[in-house]
Amino acid sequence: MPINYLAHLTAPERTAQSNLHLGVTLAFVAGALNAGGFLAIGQYTSHMTGIVSAAADHLVLGDLVLALSAFFSLFAFICGSASTAIMVNFARRRAIVYIYTPTLILEALLLLVFGLVGNNLQHHELVQVSFTAVLLCYVMGLQNALITKISHAEIRTTHLTGMVTDIGIELGKLIYWNRSGSLIEYGEVVANREKLKILSLLVLFFFGGGVAGALGFKHLGFISTVPLAIALIALSVAPAFTHPYQQH
Repeated sequence: MPINYLAHLTAPERTAQSNLHLGVTLAFVAGALNAGGFLAIGQYTSHMTGIVSAAADHLVLGDLVLALSAFFSLFAFICGSASTAIMVNFARRRAIVYIYTPTLILEALLLLVFGLVGNNLQHHELVQVSFTAVLLCYVMGLQNALITKISHAEIRTTHLTGMVTDIGIELGKLIYWNRSGSLIEYGEVVANREKLKILSLLVLFFFGGGVAGALGFKHLGFISTVPLAIALIALSVAPAFTHPYQQH
């Protein structure tokens, strides 16, 4: 049943499969928010590389206000990641069963706010950064930290540079010709096919989410994030209906 599958994705008992399926789901959400959010606010919010580079550029060019605005977006992302760490560790230390639910619900609620009043938030700025951009950066930090903690840093969903680099490394290993008699002491070069599969799926779902998000914002505007919020709520509450866990 669908409810059982959703519960499997966010249940306290983790498996490699549930981590992967949750990872690609959140990668889709991240792609949708990143690409769609760019159409809405003219700024990518899921990766901090560009934002830090922009801060450096503005600082060198003498535009201190824009440099400060970039740092503010970075700070929002960091705050989102810190919030996830606080909520997950608080739940673990108090033996709360559904340790990932609070973070997912908070992300879903913020997406609802973004979808319903994002257009109004865009007109309010702090250091030339719209509150809409700050909200999206915070959500991206929240989400990336969650899947990082769930998968023990094996999966990340909001930026692709590291994943694409690792895909290239594994492809290089895959096509490497292990000639007989050459430096045997180092062993054969063997690609990690499972890792290659996981990384490729994450990139593919991020791209798919980007296409869906861009289409949604183009034709529907901010309200297109509401289905994403509903999906996250379903993910967060499903274990409560299917897993009769008891606190210890």
